[in-house]
Amino acid sequence: MTDANREKTLAELRTIADYQFGAGAGGALFPNDGSESLTIRRSTSGRPRQIVSADGRVVSYGTDGRFTLGVAGGRRLVDALDRPTARVVVGEESEPFVRDGKNAFAKFVRDVDPAVRPGDEVAVVLDDDTVIAVGRAELSADAMADFQTGMAVHVREGAEAKAEADGD
Repeated sequence: MTDANREKTLAELRTIADYQFGAGAGGALFPNDGSESLTIRRSTSGRPRQIVSADGRVVSYGTDGRFTLGVAGGRRLVDALDRPTARVVVGEESEPFVRDGKNAFAKFVRDVDPAVRPGDEVAVVLDDDTVIAVGRAELSADAMADFQTGMAVHVREGAEAKAEADGD
């Protein structure tokens, strides 16, 4: 793949990310300053499927034209976008379960981006914006805030705890 084709692909992906997550998300997920190397894994037809960095999978690009976040992508979004954009904040009591890849339930949601709708990709974070998982919202923001039962976020990937990751 030529550098021109690669840059064109990344520019298109930035535009899609800005649309899906809000202004600034494209630059956060796929920086164009040359500071890091992103690997674009493609399907047999040449369509981008996964974008991977040195710290893990940033996003997968579905056939529906939407991104699914990896933990690395969730961290990038949380670092770049103002709180509470693209976030669901949960209490510490659910942290070990969510980090382990188990779903986040409405009972434990403390705060949520008011623009979240069912089906949106979100980062699940603690009060201090530490990303503990990424996944798909199952409820609207209002429902997450109001309900005491039910799944709020279908967790796709949990983030390993820092102490565990450093101990390996």
